[in-house]
Amino acid sequence: MVLAILKFLAISVAITGAIALILIASERPGRLSGTAGLDFSGPLSAAGTPAQPQETVPLRDGFGMQVRSYDSGRESAPLLVLVHGSGWHGLQFDALARRLSARADVLVPDLRGHGAQPGKRGDLAYIGQFEDDLADLINARRKPGQKLILGGHSSGGGLVVRFAGGPYGDMLDGAVLLAPFLKHNAPTTRPNSGGWAQPLTRRIIGLSILNTFRITALNHLTVMQFNMPQAVLDGPLGDTATTAYSYRLNTSYAPRGDYLADVAALPPFLLVAGEADEAFDAAAYQPVMQAVTDKGRYLLVPDTGHLAIVDAPETANAIEGFLDDF
Repeated sequence: MVLAILKFLAISVAITGAIALILIASERPGRLSGTAGLDFSGPLSAAGTPAQPQETVPLRDGFGMQVRSYDSGRESAPLLVLVHGSGWHGLQFDALARRLSARADVLVPDLRGHGAQPGKRGDLAYIGQFEDDLADLINARRKPGQKLILGGHSSGGGLVVRFAGGPYGDMLDGAVLLAPFLKHNAPTTRPNSGGWAQPLTRRIIGLSILNTFRITALNHLTVMQFNMPQAVLDGPLGDTATTAYSYRLNTSYAPRGDYLADVAALPPFLLVAGEADEAFDAAAYQPVMQAVTDKGRYLLVPDTGHLAIVDAPETANAIEGFLDDF
C-alpha cells in the first residue's frame, strides 16, 4: 500500500513537472513595439543637468551597489532610502532627493540588475536578494539611533511593502509609497500595468510550479518585458535602461503572494498616487489597504500620471510633512 502511494506521488510529481516545463518552453521573449506604455519625458527632463555623483557601497557578496547620497547636514535627521521603479534607476529621484535633503539624509541606490553598473542586467542571484541588499545598504550608512524611512515608486514601492513583511521589517520606522505595485491581481493594478509590463504568463506559471517543489535551476529565465519607449532606448541614457527581468528578479521586486499580509506589516506610511495614473487605479489604494491596516495616509494628485507623480510638487510637500514626524 505504501509503495503504491509513493509510486502515485512520484508519477504525479513527474507529470506536474512535465507540464511546468512545457509551459516554460512554450513562450519566449519577443520584440515589443516601443510605442506604448509610460511617458518617460518627465524622468528624462533632468538628463541634461548634472546629477548627484554616485558612490559604491559593497554588499555581502562583494557586489558594488551604486548609490547617490544627499546629506542633510543635520544630526537629528532621519534616513530616507528611495527605491526606483521597474526598468529605470535611481536617477529618477534626483530632483526630489535634493529637495528632501533639507529634512532627511537621503540615499538613492541603483538596485542590482539596473543602472549603469548593474552586474547582470535584469537578474540577481536568488529570490529575496533585493531585501538583503537594502538591509546591507541601511546597515552600512545608518547612524546609531537614526530613524529609517524606506520609500519607493511603482515596483520600488512594491519592494518597500515586501521589505516590511519580510525578515528586515523591524528596521523600518516609516514608509513612503509612490503609486506602488501591490500585485498583478490586486484591484489597484490595470491590465499589464497600462501596457507597460508584458508578462510571459505561461513561463511564470511553469516556474512557479517548479519553485513549489524547490526547483530553482531555471529562475534566470526572462518572464517580464517592458515596453520602453524607443526614444528612451535611442537617447543618451538608453544604455542604462533595463527592458526585461528574470523570474527571480521579478519575484523579488514585488510583495509576496499574500500581498495584503505584507501590506498589514507596514509601519506608519504615506501613499501618494496620481489620479491620471496609466498603470494603476489610484482610487483603489485606500479601500484595499485600509482593510488590513490603519497606519496609512493617502493623497491623490489630480491630473498626474504614473511617472510624473515623483516630481509633482504635491508629492514633495506631502513627504516633507511626513518626514517632520520623524
